[in-house]
Amino acid sequence: MATDTTAVDEWEIPESYTVTARVAEHAQSFGDRAAVYFRDATGAQRERTYADLRDDMYRFANGLAELGVEKDDRVMHLFPRHPDAFAIQLGALATGALLVPCSSMLRANDIEFRATDCDATTIVVHESLTDMVEPVLSETPIERVIVLDGDDAALADEHGEAGESDVHWTSVRAVLADQPTDYDGPDLGAADPMSINYTSGTTGKPKPVLHKHRWMYCFNRINAPHWWNIDDETELADELLWATTGTGWAKWFWSPVGVGLTTGATQLIYDGEFEPETFLEILETEGVTKLCAVPTQYRMLANADLDAYDVRVRDALSAGEPLNREPMERIEDAWGVTPRDGYGQTETVALVSNYPGIDVKPGSMGKPTPDVGATIIDVDDEAEVEAGEIGEIAVPVGSPAIFDGYYEKPHLDEQKLSGEFYRTGDLARQDEDGYFFFEGRADDIIISSGYRIGPFEVEDALVSHDAVAEAAVVGSPHEERGSVVKAYVILADGYEGTVELTDELQAFMKAETAPYKYPRRIEFTDELPKTSSGKIRRIELREQEQAQHG
Repeated sequence: MATDTTAVDEWEIPESYTVTARVAEHAQSFGDRAAVYFRDATGAQRERTYADLRDDMYRFANGLAELGVEKDDRVMHLFPRHPDAFAIQLGALATGALLVPCSSMLRANDIEFRATDCDATTIVVHESLTDMVEPVLSETPIERVIVLDGDDAALADEHGEAGESDVHWTSVRAVLADQPTDYDGPDLGAADPMSINYTSGTTGKPKPVLHKHRWMYCFNRINAPHWWNIDDETELADELLWATTGTGWAKWFWSPVGVGLTTGATQLIYDGEFEPETFLEILETEGVTKLCAVPTQYRMLANADLDAYDVRVRDALSAGEPLNREPMERIEDAWGVTPRDGYGQTETVALVSNYPGIDVKPGSMGKPTPDVGATIIDVDDEAEVEAGEIGEIAVPVGSPAIFDGYYEKPHLDEQKLSGEFYRTGDLARQDEDGYFFFEGRADDIIISSGYRIGPFEVEDALVSHDAVAEAAVVGSPHEERGSVVKAYVILADGYEGTVELTDELQAFMKAETAPYKYPRRIEFTDELPKTSSGKIRRIELREQEQAQHG
């Protein structure tokens, strides 16, 4: 299978390119254009123009600098979709600091690990999430906590100027107060570090993926035209983008930041739980023209009364896992638009996509995105496989579409970036027409509702319960979620596999791991299939689940 990667060498990333500079340029060119329409679950709405974003970006940057944040410092953030999310992120980037996004689905020990691993000195956290941060502060290098929507009087009363751990607490409001809307910060360019996005930890501890500011140019060059269908001919005044992702995921940088802000588009941010009728009402009343959601959301939307809403979506994008035929056909019948799947990772841009101009094949992630160089290679060497053969999705290490290494982890760089290709760890096959079809993870990853879940973390947490002697975790097919976590459990002596114990184990796991990782299905067994060397043969368990639930 020959793949033309020559176009990769034609990339020329402007040396001065940063997303902060792009926002400032947009504010200069069309400052009164809405950058963000924000809506929350109560129906409250707020708007931010590009001039607002620029001004708040510089105000927050000045406030951070006053607190002592400097170039190359690591600034973590932990907050929901919020009207001030962009201002906080952009302000931190303007100082030359590296953003370290965190999801509210994490636990306190996850925050401790990330802060310690990258030596973060600052965290911006929503007031509703401070309980995730406060218990581990003394074990981290964090020097300052900035609370979004925090009450200054309450913070002063509880923490004073500095608590016992010498951590300074303040609020976003206080950081912004009385700051000027111009900023004389460091000169930054495409080659400067921008963010540390941690992986899901599928094969051990989460890995710190380093991206430089050039990452934003790559999204503008690749994701915008080849996924969002936005190019120089697009009339952005007629478009409203909505990506349903949260601020702590790499997908937030894929779309709201990497496409929305770099192109100068207007986008909707909704802070509320997914509910099909609510989402359909928002699509209708707000006039969303481009939607990016996960397959689970599309499946649930497809089961709702689509014909009851006047939806004017012109591009529907899907990512996280393959989207099956039924919801695609239902949405196409109702909206006249076929959802287009795309594939990438925390480490990359959209490597494979059903980009505009090609037919969508149900079940396919699409074709290699132009100018990227994605291909499929043998799992044991670097030779490309033939059409129809299963191999590993890979990208030439010289492609600008991949990350810049792992933050201060040269041994990981050596493992992943020293050969001819960066291996994604995802298995696929390519048909005769050039379409890629996902075949699973080389490392047994479970994809549930778009979340990537590694079995080892779940198993380790399970066996820490007194009732569990041994456990094996695999994905189990599920109509709406694609897959759910299924745990095969060998009980310790003295325990019985009752409904009550199942409930207890599930409650235990929700406290030990992110909620989406807990096993929704548990089966008690006397033995697990193993190789002669004692390794669990998860393939047998997956086949068993496929036979039962597929």
